[in-house]
Amino acid sequence: MPKLSILDLAPISKGQTARESFQGSVALARAAERSGYERVWYAEHHNMPTIASSATSVVIGYVAAHTETIRLGAGGIMLPNHSPLVIAEQFGTLATLFPGRIDLGLGRAPGSDQNTMLALRRDNGSADTFPQDVLELNGYLTGHTRIPGVQAVPTPDGPVPLYILGSSLFGAQLAAQLGLPYAFASHFAPDALHQAVAVYRDTFRPSAQLETPYVIAGVNVFAAPTSEEAEDQRVRAYRARTRAFISRGARGGNFTDAEIDAFLASPAGASLAGMTRYTATGTPDEVGEYLLKFASEAGADELITAHHASEQADRVRSVELTGSVLNGR
Repeated sequence: MPKLSILDLAPISKGQTARESFQGSVALARAAERSGYERVWYAEHHNMPTIASSATSVVIGYVAAHTETIRLGAGGIMLPNHSPLVIAEQFGTLATLFPGRIDLGLGRAPGSDQNTMLALRRDNGSADTFPQDVLELNGYLTGHTRIPGVQAVPTPDGPVPLYILGSSLFGAQLAAQLGLPYAFASHFAPDALHQAVAVYRDTFRPSAQLETPYVIAGVNVFAAPTSEEAEDQRVRAYRARTRAFISRGARGGNFTDAEIDAFLASPAGASLAGMTRYTATGTPDEVGEYLLKFASEAGADELITAHHASEQADRVRSVELTGSVLNGR
């Protein structure tokens, strides 16, 4: 039975404020805590009006203060956007305030568009030093700095587990080389999942953090009391997602539902539709059957589920229903 976790983007729904989004993230984490989930992670995205988790470490601290036991972390921090020292200070502080509950997932993508990347003071070559930056960050967090005379304060008493996030073979190879857990973003970039997991497991080297390979795979979930309700939530959510992509153009918000559906069914929309290939939709039993099969085929030790229903109450209910069938709660 794979462990079950959640990826929360802190979505800002239509007519909702960012503050209400954060309150919704607390409700979601509390539901996950009641329902036996392993962890909740928050993703770093920038310049996206519908995602409120850009200041990821701040969101983690807010949710941690309103929960009791569930692990919380970044899924992930886009490390080339930041100094490793600053991230070590942020997560060292979180781990000091909430010992034994903080994770740190690391990615090398910008989490934004080109102009926003430049506004973050990131240059085009900053991702090239990602492996070295991971090692520098780990040195700060473990009290074994690689920069003479520089330390991150506070240094946590216990470990802050690192995870490498990715959607390609690069992340798989790096996670294996460093002996770290590997989280694959199959909830939106599914194509290389099986190849990346195979490479990771075949080339894994044990480390002080991890003795054997550990794989987390992302999957989308719409769980509801009936199959029809779950399917309706899926259709509405993916239409809204498609509009958000198209809205970068001149008239994205003006497309009708029929036009959105036609686009997704067309060759031009096939790539966008294919990004959510791995989606569990239906009753708790139907979702549970899908997730168990997906975990087995993906070789995943843990599933990180993204619940995308448009309404906050439906997302919480999806979390609870999924937990009831896989965690028995």
